[in-house]
Amino acid sequence: MIYQFENYAIDVDRQELRRGTALVAIDPQVFDLLLYLVRNRERVVTKDDLIQHVWHGRVVSDSTLTSRITTARQALGDSGEHQRLIRTVARRGIRFVAEVRESPGQTAASTPKAVPSADRNMPVGLPDKPSIAVLPFANMSGDPEQEYFSDGITSNIITALSRLHWFLVISRNSTFVYKSQAVDIRRIGKELDVNYVLAGNVQKAGNRVRINVELVDTKNGVQHWAEKYDYELTDIFKLQDEITQSVTAAILPKLVTAEGIRSQNRSEDLSAWDLVMRALIHYGRMTTLESEKAIEILRQAVQQYPDYGPAHSLLAFALVVSGQVGWILEGEDLDYAVKLANRALELDDADPWAHVALAAVAFTDRKTEQSVRECMRALELNPNFAIAHAYLGWALVWDGQSEEAIRHFQQALRMSPHDPLKAFFNKGTAVAHYYAHRYEDAIEWCNKAISERPGFTAARRVLCASLAQAGRTKEAEAVMAKLRELQPNLSIAWIKQHVPYTERAMPHFLDGMRKAGLK
Repeated sequence: MIYQFENYAIDVDRQELRRGTALVAIDPQVFDLLLYLVRNRERVVTKDDLIQHVWHGRVVSDSTLTSRITTARQALGDSGEHQRLIRTVARRGIRFVAEVRESPGQTAASTPKAVPSADRNMPVGLPDKPSIAVLPFANMSGDPEQEYFSDGITSNIITALSRLHWFLVISRNSTFVYKSQAVDIRRIGKELDVNYVLAGNVQKAGNRVRINVELVDTKNGVQHWAEKYDYELTDIFKLQDEITQSVTAAILPKLVTAEGIRSQNRSEDLSAWDLVMRALIHYGRMTTLESEKAIEILRQAVQQYPDYGPAHSLLAFALVVSGQVGWILEGEDLDYAVKLANRALELDDADPWAHVALAAVAFTDRKTEQSVRECMRALELNPNFAIAHAYLGWALVWDGQSEEAIRHFQQALRMSPHDPLKAFFNKGTAVAHYYAHRYEDAIEWCNKAISERPGFTAARRVLCASLAQAGRTKEAEAVMAKLRELQPNLSIAWIKQHVPYTERAMPHFLDGMRKAGLK
């Protein structure tokens, strides 16, 4: 049985959801929920109905239920705001409200589009969040037995990208039909209805492997990113994992940057995705003014799209880590950030960003263990999430746990060497070296952070303390003079209130700042 609505089709036998000819990646549980709603579209479905038929009577929290409904809407380009297909009926339940056509004895793969002939001219619009197809990596070694290696890399990357949540990833079944074909990016973009294509090839010679990868915009053919990786072939499965991690971590910031630029070229009808991407462009510039612009845009996104999880998690994150001056929030601001982070988790408890937002709130309140726990959960959900490694490093370094913190900062830098927040990673590494009493190393990493973002006052504070502890007094005084120009309100009292070192870590940092001349 196939259920068709708008330009979507649910193939029950294949357990697939399609948009046009493209297969939509969807969690099996979310698929079951969507199928149950479609089959019972003539009535309002209650929470008890879903628990009984989708979760088979198991205990399910309201936040999990809300998360799965939100994910089902997102898979269909719907939202809690518009409720075009899945409508909430106050105090009763939800109902699938689209007109559905049933097609027994037919497969979605047998027709070019999962819509009737009368609808074939209907434009297939791109979803709010961008879509990406990973084409089968070409085996350039000339050895047919190496096909399994290149195919394995492709499958691993598809799986890893699917964990990012912010992008719709076309399934392996749809992209592998292009295996061994000449690649026409624009044609593939139209046929799969995707914004981006990731293509690559594998060359093997002896015990060496070279991987070439590129990320291309299907609308204009622009290459947003390309990289070459050289490896020694030892453990095949370990090598596949390393390649997957490197490629996936590198793609995320490039996609965010590309989408941010695209959103800035739109002046009206901004979707929740557009607003979040536009905010991230401002936030990545790491100045107080740009952070304020990002927060203003994210407030707008939360107001207009109250059921869009990423807007809530990123606003909480930006409120906590705003500008380059202070970290500690108090009173209503802290309460609001906590509320936003928890709401993001209610909307999608499998979104790594929601857990990173909770981690940021926790370490701002000097709750190291809670912060570490949330970062670890984010990494469980997406092991290739560089930001989670970085903020796990921050949670540890605020408590003076240097060596473990350095490991996570270095992992973030290795996974995402060109990340817009790279200066944050470098500054965290500097702090960790400071607490390990390696002051020359701390100075080097501070200078790296400042070269990335000259207005980074937090990095200059650590530089002052490091220079003073290293006995480079005149340099420390010069940096302190510049720092006072950038931050006139700087004082020992201000640091105690606004920089979230724990009680055991704070005294050593204040000692360095006092040696640099701060009172």
